[in-house]
Amino acid sequence: MSTVSEAKNMVAKIQTGAVPWATVCAVSAAVITGALIIGAVGFAGSEVLHNAAHDVRHGLSFPCH
Repeated sequence: MSTVSEAKNMVAKIQTGAVPWATVCAVSAAVITGALIIGAVGFAGSEVLHNAAHDVRHGLSFPCH
């Protein structure tokens, strides 16, 4: 078999491969979660965001004062 026909077979296999359902679900969940986080941060007040960041720092045992 020649190198050209091997390359054509490889390209054909790559182009016809279906995306696994688990990958579609994982990407969809990540996009939805990201959109919700960005939306929540966009509508939250600056004091709320500061307090949330402050609480996370304390929860992770980082000093902040």
